[in-house]
Amino acid sequence: MGMMQEFKEFAIKGNVMDLAVGVIIGAAFGKIVDSVVGDLIMPVVGRVVGGLDFSSFFIALKTVPPEVAMNLADLKKAGIPVFAYGSFITILINFVILAFIIFMLVKWINRLKADAPAPAPAADPEEVVLLRQIRDSLQK
Repeated sequence: MGMMQEFKEFAIKGNVMDLAVGVIIGAAFGKIVDSVVGDLIMPVVGRVVGGLDFSSFFIALKTVPPEVAMNLADLKKAGIPVFAYGSFITILINFVILAFIIFMLVKWINRLKADAPAPAPAADPEEVVLLRQIRDSLQK
């Protein structure tokens, strides 16, 4: 079997297609979670801890010229290296929330699977039943 044929069989397997769909849906789901965290959760967290915006926490690693504003976007635009630990904190919170949401989703799906009735065992083929009857009659 040629390499192209093997690749074709691999690429059309159900698992590969499921994985591709999962990656695409995961990317879209990640954007939703980013919006939930950035637009809904982080403002509330910032308000609770005194109006802090984590994304604006940084340390300039080089002397900042007076004409450059002391905000993260302007410093990056000016090419000044910054240690943006606030962005890391925001991304870390995004990850924790995303992991929790996925955990709850998997838990819910597993519960749905557990509630589904188990399929009844398949009946033995007629030949097997006849052979068992013959065996039992010979044992008598």
